[in-house]
Amino acid sequence: MFGFAAMAGHLEGDMATAVLHGLKLAAVAIVAQALFGMARTLVPDWSRRTIALAAAAGMLVLASPVTQIGFIALGALSGLLVCTPKVRSSIGNGGWIPTRRASFLMLTGAATILLLLPVAGRGGSLFELAGIFYRAGALVFGGGHVVLPLLHAELVPGFVDDTAFLTGYGAAQALPGPLFALSAYLGAVGSPDAPLAGGLIAIVAIFLPGLLLVAGALPFRAAIAKNARAQAAIMGVNAVVVGILAAALYDPLWTSGVKSFADALIVGVGLLIVLRFRCPPLALVAGTVGAALALAVI
Repeated sequence: MFGFAAMAGHLEGDMATAVLHGLKLAAVAIVAQALFGMARTLVPDWSRRTIALAAAAGMLVLASPVTQIGFIALGALSGLLVCTPKVRSSIGNGGWIPTRRASFLMLTGAATILLLLPVAGRGGSLFELAGIFYRAGALVFGGGHVVLPLLHAELVPGFVDDTAFLTGYGAAQALPGPLFALSAYLGAVGSPDAPLAGGLIAIVAIFLPGLLLVAGALPFRAAIAKNARAQAAIMGVNAVVVGILAAALYDPLWTSGVKSFADALIVGVGLLIVLRFRCPPLALVAGTVGAALALAVI
């Protein structure tokens, strides 16, 4: 992704424009696929579908990082009120488990970094970038694609424009690894004076909170799994996550990427193929880029 960031700024001409547009269309199709999968699992009943629809409508009207956090909190409250969880009587705790003291230090460290980075960010853009990616990594629920609205709200237009953001998002779909690899691209593009430092800082910052929070929560995993109220709150949060991703699918993905009926057709056919035949994302990326190139030639 860092290599793609270094190369993307030098791509010129109609063919290069078509390739970049095809990557944006791939992003639309793959996020739609992710949304279908998450909706089947996380919003199987109408109580959670209602929460998801309310969150989607709210994000379309009031899209910002602060409102997204607010909707997640409201989702937890809604889950407590309307969701009925299936509580597990037992859960395996195999593997390494930190001590309670180590767990407390990791959770405290995660919270401290979250609070201090915005203050440090006033002194320079690299610290500000670190704060943006750290917050995104700390607030992702339900899957990597949920990082899309978080990063878009904070990076566009201050650090990158819509085209650069969505092009990188589409390119990241071709990777076999986690979607968080997108951070290397965005960090490099967002700090043109120091792209290597920006890419490294971004990728460390986005992964660090998850490592600290997951490891810190391990001693409490079994208790949380057995707690009906905690599980109900998590169900509500997951429903909000589906709504947030649905809103992001429309804006910025659809509104910025799909410009014509032909674009919509490419996305629709790509989505049907990936849902029906479960082809790998790389094949979908190749197909949308190829279709965009074909349209540019015609």
